[in-house]
Amino acid sequence: MSHDESVHAHPVRDESAEDEPVWSEEEDDRTAETLRWLREKRKSHRRQKGRDVAVLVYTFVLLGAGYGGGYAVYFLHRLRLGADYSAVGAHVQAALPAFFTLLTAALALLAARDGLWRGPVVVPAPSVGWLLAQPVRRAVVLRPWFWLSAGVSTATALVAAGAAAVVLRILGLASPGGALLALLPAAVCLPLLAVAAGMAVEHRAGLARLVRRFSPLAVVVLMLLAGQTAAVAAGHRSAVLEQVELWSGPWGWAAQPVVSVTGGHAAGWPAAVVLLVLLTAAGLAQGHRDAALVPTAQLRRRAATAQTVSSVMYSAELRAAKLALMDAAAAGPGAGRMRSVRLPRPRSKYLVVVWRDLLSLLRTPARVGKALMWLACATAVAALGLQFSGGARAAGLAVALLLGYFAVGVLAEPARLETDDVRRAAWSPFRFRTLMLQHAVVPAVLGALLALLAAVPFAVAGAPWALVLMPVCALPFAAAAVFSASRGPARTDMLFSGVSSPIGDPGVFRFFFWYAAGPLVSVGGLGIVLHGVLRRAPDAGAVAVAAGVAAVLTAGLLFFAARSADRLVRPGS
Repeated sequence: MSHDESVHAHPVRDESAEDEPVWSEEEDDRTAETLRWLREKRKSHRRQKGRDVAVLVYTFVLLGAGYGGGYAVYFLHRLRLGADYSAVGAHVQAALPAFFTLLTAALALLAARDGLWRGPVVVPAPSVGWLLAQPVRRAVVLRPWFWLSAGVSTATALVAAGAAAVVLRILGLASPGGALLALLPAAVCLPLLAVAAGMAVEHRAGLARLVRRFSPLAVVVLMLLAGQTAAVAAGHRSAVLEQVELWSGPWGWAAQPVVSVTGGHAAGWPAAVVLLVLLTAAGLAQGHRDAALVPTAQLRRRAATAQTVSSVMYSAELRAAKLALMDAAAAGPGAGRMRSVRLPRPRSKYLVVVWRDLLSLLRTPARVGKALMWLACATAVAALGLQFSGGARAAGLAVALLLGYFAVGVLAEPARLETDDVRRAAWSPFRFRTLMLQHAVVPAVLGALLALLAAVPFAVAGAPWALVLMPVCALPFAAAAVFSASRGPARTDMLFSGVSSPIGDPGVFRFFFWYAAGPLVSVGGLGIVLHGVLRRAPDAGAVAVAAGVAAVLTAGLLFFAARSADRLVRPGS
């Protein structure tokens, strides 16, 4: 065997490579040292943050005492005088199983949706970028955030439970102590279960995909529960359905002690409480394990999204917060894909904007689904409000119109995308104001068609005027949506007017009226006219007057939308 062959047959061992130490958490654990150094460096920052939180809490307490103290004194005074709320209490007692199930199921859906972009474990961006890159144990860094979220959620729920106990006492349904004890399992277990559910969605991509896929179905179930609550309040109960809801899951288990203490039928509530506690303990144990397993890349994305949302919320830029959430949803696990849909190109340039808007809706059918959801809620509230008279009918009409505005506003998303960055309008052969006005065509026409379908049950029930009045409302709603899209950046300078009044600085109200001018004008104007029309059986003249007012509101809102669009591209105009 030659020398070269012997070298290849017996390779030389690299002693230095074998002696090189391999890093492990057990041998090189710098967690305590790193966290001690970090606490020392952040001492002044934490003191300043504590002062900021104290000022924020003081502000909320002052606002609550100033604006809510009068109502609290009024209710306590009425209670001392022996005010009888038994009629309201009977309705609340009847609707309690469905209403409690509705609230807790909505909490579960919100927790699951929150886990898609944020979740219980949201580590600040500096900690994600620096601390997790050090030789520290991830569990020590991440698990405190999980338990902090659980503690904050539970504290908030306990405050809400105290308020609910006072309400049950005022309505004469239970004593304050008995009501608070009955609400305690829900106030403690439900927030912890919600945090555990959010942790599971944050950690598991497969579960996140399921949440995205079945969220529309969950919203439909919530709408059915809301309809059942309204039906029960109107006197239509189903004992079998209520028992099914009370035993269907933790949302019903938590409701059983409250139903029992208010005089309802829930004989097995001790077993339900035991099931709720066991499920909560299992959920917290699993969440404690999952909290240390969230990947760093996912934590970094969530920290950036949370930082963006919190910063734009301070500047009242709700649209920027929504865009940040949309970007996080598009980059998250289980995100939906854009559908590949084509439409024949129009031959006239005046149909290009309508063609693009229709194509956008066809490629994102979730917008049409949201519009149908809001429209179904508006129709249900309108049908319920027509059963009352006076102030209750007016309130129902206002809520129904507001929900209708939301339904039409969802269809106007292309207009908002256009104003997010006015440079996107470079494709258009029209001036920017003309482009924005054309964006109102699809929401108005499609909203009117959907409202016409929603008006059919009213017409069958003997109210043919709905076939005209309900579609007509879509026109000012579409104009208001385009006007709101053309409003421009939030005018936070309006918050400080420098004028003193008995209620403080009115700048907050000025800002609110400026920010919500579109829905306030459209909903307010239509509400006043329709309330007058619906006081008696509407005839052809009253319907024509209402349609005329809707046309005037539409023209006025489009006029101001065009002016606002000009200011976006020419700020000095």
